[in-house]
Amino acid sequence: MAVSSSICNFGEKSHDFSLQSTDGKLVNLNDVKGENGYLITFICNHCPYVKAIIKFLVNDVKYLEGIGIKSVAIMSNDTKNYPEDSFENMKKFAKEYNFSFPYLYDESQQVAKKYEAVCTPDFFGYNKKSELQYRGRILDARKLEPIRTGETELRKAMKSIAENGNGPEEQIPSMGCGIKWFK
Repeated sequence: MAVSSSICNFGEKSHDFSLQSTDGKLVNLNDVKGENGYLITFICNHCPYVKAIIKFLVNDVKYLEGIGIKSVAIMSNDTKNYPEDSFENMKKFAKEYNFSFPYLYDESQQVAKKYEAVCTPDFFGYNKKSELQYRGRILDARKLEPIRTGETELRKAMKSIAENGNGPEEQIPSMGCGIKWFK
């Protein structure tokens, strides 16, 4: 069943974390802060919504790096009941899609709870003051088929954040599979 992300709580501060990356490093919030902002995305390996947009996300992140925005992806699902999302499979997923950004394992699910992430994918775009400015979708998709017309909504929003510190007032929530919480 599809779940939609919450509306943007403009100005909300980001939450610190220190999580294991698929490349073997421990990554914290300061590591992902760019000079013009940063993007935190909650994804997983098995979600059909993530699979539908992952190439767009990888391309957008490469673009955003060039304008001073760093990015990170976090996987918070229960891997016991969803073994496709295991840490080993996260490594394979990151390699398959050529991630240029850290892919982190939120094994305790505490980071997802702090951010109030609800679905995969769920996007959190921050300005350089660590203020939330974007909680929308990456692009329009119908029946898991991306509808591409020019730049993605995510890229446009993050460009605005890089340029003037503010995200768009109008944002369409992201939609995806609900995070698989421990039972």
